Amino acid sequence: METKIWKVDNFVDNSENYPQIVDAAALLRDGELVAFPTETVYGLGANALNGEAVTNIYRAKGRPSDNPLIVHIGDMNQLNGLVEVIPELAHPLMAHFWPGPLTLIFKKKEGVFPDSVTAGLATVGIRMPDHQVALRLIRESGCPVAAPSANLSGKPSPTTADHVYEDLSGRIAGIVDAGATGVGLESAVLDITGEVPLILRPGGVTIEQLQAVIGHVEVDKGLLKGEEAPKAPGMKYKHYAPKAPLTLVDGSPAFLQSLVDEKRAAGLRVGVYTVEEHKDLYEADNILAGGTLKDLRTVAENMYGVLRQFDHEGPDIIYGEAFPHTGIGEAIMNRLLKAAGGRVIKEG
Repeated sequence: METKIWKVDNFVDNSENYPQIVDAAALLRDGELVAFPTETVYGLGANALNGEAVTNIYRAKGRPSDNPLIVHIGDMNQLNGLVEVIPELAHPLMAHFWPGPLTLIFKKKEGVFPDSVTAGLATVGIRMPDHQVALRLIRESGCPVAAPSANLSGKPSPTTADHVYEDLSGRIAGIVDAGATGVGLESAVLDITGEVPLILRPGGVTIEQLQAVIGHVEVDKGLLKGEEAPKAPGMKYKHYAPKAPLTLVDGSPAFLQSLVDEKRAAGLRVGVYTVEEHKDLYEADNILAGGTLKDLRTVAENMYGVLRQFDHEGPDIIYGEAFPHTGIGEAIMNRLLKAAGGRVIKEG
């Protein structure tokens, strides 16, 4: 299969006709797979009401079939036809964070989605992306769009169209290229079907931001377990990993350097994943900095790109600095721990 690429301006004018988007939307509507940008990462879209199209997402990505998908909508009117009920709690959340990087878990309306969207669950995750190209594409297609990240399963998520092409060329019908994404991390996932709202995945909207709007929020214990069927994407399987094994280091730069020295003395090529403030503190075979400690959102924006760059640099192992579990740091560490397979070395 030849993968078509449509280049569009990142800020489309909804009053104008964009033949690239019309073309891509028609393929989506007809059951083909089309990758497109959101404010978080690039998504791999399929008509969420077409079971065969959704199944092809799993095939293209090599994604486990018990890992549910997030459904993207282009306007609020689509929501009523997809969910059983819209809880009162949803209204302030949608008012504050939609469009935006927040996925809400609703009880699904029976008979609407194929089981391949929800992995057989009674619930469905829905969000409205904060990206003009994504919104225009979804609206033009006329259907809700199921879209996980547009990468091979287990690899770092794509934040550019080049990342998508690298992973999925020949596997999907097309890629809408509107440049690099913004947030750089997937959406936060919040389950609002129970008595207490539960964060199933930290993301672009932080716990603190959610609490400021709706008060008490808890973190689902499933984030810490791997044996149960996942209720949201990113809960169970190893994700986001570069080719070389990554180990996080919770300690000083000097301690991390001692680990590097030990491995290099054993003849291994060692990569270091760090921040701009620390990149001159290390001696290693590959030193890649992404973002600054002064603003952890810059770390989020660059993290997947840096992890993918290590694949091109070719180290044998990678040591990465750990980050504080506060604000967006919670989501950064969630992704890095997945990428590292849980490997952490603590100083002292």
